[in-house]
Amino acid sequence: MNMGIKIVIAVAFAIGLVVSYQMSKPSSQSSHQTAATAAYGDAHASGTEHMQWYPVPRKIVDFELSNHLNESMSNAALMDKWTLAFVGYTYCPDICPTTLAALNQAYPELLKINTEDPIQVWFLSVDPKRDSIERLAQYIGFFNDEFVAATADHSQLYPLVRSMGMMYSMSQSTDDPNYLVDHSGSVVVINPQGQVIGRFKPNHVPGQIAISDTQQIISDMPKVIGYF
Repeated sequence: MNMGIKIVIAVAFAIGLVVSYQMSKPSSQSSHQTAATAAYGDAHASGTEHMQWYPVPRKIVDFELSNHLNESMSNAALMDKWTLAFVGYTYCPDICPTTLAALNQAYPELLKINTEDPIQVWFLSVDPKRDSIERLAQYIGFFNDEFVAATADHSQLYPLVRSMGMMYSMSQSTDDPNYLVDHSGSVVVINPQGQVIGRFKPNHVPGQIAISDTQQIISDMPKVIGYF
């Protein structure tokens, strides 16, 4: 083989080794992220039994809503509190009233948890066409006067709900006064920094309405709060 060709091949091989090493070597940023994720994972893997944790805390998009007291509600309302959030609508025939009734029953036990940051329950209506402020106030008051209900137009709601790891959609034309809204049935957990950290998913039992088990919430929330 020509000596010049051998030299070219040797140089190319050396360059390939260097490039391969550099590509496989983690940067300081990715190493830091991996370590942080691992620590976060260790915390919930050894503690909670029921909550489905997100891989990392999720930032909620900036939002501007109106609550059931006709007051403006923004991300600031989630700061320095633990929030159990549920997406639905007041005309919901089954999941929403059943979930809110269960959360109301669990609420006294949740208030007993030792925490510097109070716990609040937030019902986010994704049906602004029918869920007026007056209707939200009447509806949420039926379950618990301390719960918070809020809504906005869809331009606010869609990105907000997605950032919480949830979804909703209009299953039929809203021209029909009895239209239904498809929505997630999980109860989402938001930490005092206003980040979504996980959710309690509905239990699917044949012959029963699929809702989140509030006994599981009561069991896990002290561990979640204790970690943070």
